[in-house]
Amino acid sequence: MSKGFKKIWKKFWSPIIYNPITQWTLVTLLAGIIWFIFLTNKRRYKNMEILKQLRGKPIIFVFFHGREIMLAPVIKKSRIPSYCITSRHQDGRMMARLLRLFGLRAIYGSTSSGGVSVLRDGVRVIRDKNASICISVDGPSGPSMHVQDGALYFAKMTGAPIVPVCFSCSRPIYMDRWDKFMIPKLFGTISCQLGNPIHIESSLRGEALEQKRAEIEEIMVKQLRDMDREFNLPDVPRGIHATEYKKHSHKK
Repeated sequence: MSKGFKKIWKKFWSPIIYNPITQWTLVTLLAGIIWFIFLTNKRRYKNMEILKQLRGKPIIFVFFHGREIMLAPVIKKSRIPSYCITSRHQDGRMMARLLRLFGLRAIYGSTSSGGVSVLRDGVRVIRDKNASICISVDGPSGPSMHVQDGALYFAKMTGAPIVPVCFSCSRPIYMDRWDKFMIPKLFGTISCQLGNPIHIESSLRGEALEQKRAEIEEIMVKQLRDMDREFNLPDVPRGIHATEYKKHSHKK
């Protein structure tokens, strides 16, 4: 497809796709599909007693970008007041509408780019509203399975624990993206697991903070790998950046 044709195509479709009425229609349909996938699969939960231990307290839920689609129903069923950080661009606003149908409110921005307003708003949500926050720690563009600093900042400033969360499934479809976004097929098994709470001391700085970040990253990677291996799934690649993946894809 030529660049000129793509420009014309985008110019034609953008006003339609990004119209609020169109978006609400699409996300309502998508939410129904997600629930249908979720409910037609067998479901296994691990370490969910963490939610009882932390009931009534804010939690910083962290997950990798390609493993989020089945977490929204889990949060909805848990009835935990939660916010999710999502980007300000149109795709992010569409995602925010989808998440709203699962009871999650949006904080717009990106902690990976050091957005001061996002960090400030996240701290306010945890402190003042006693609500939890959900963060894809390697989003919005990678590198894949690399923990960035935003979650640690929230934990340092508020004392709220970081809890890694992940899902895997027996019959996955992987999207052709940098994050190998996982979508379960119908009538398989979905597994969802919470990691143990991780607390970040407010005094941590410099090298000590970086060591903690790296430790959390290894915990999360191991969690994902172990869950996938339970279903005999191959290891998804680590360290892929969205821009590099697009360049490589275009060369094929």
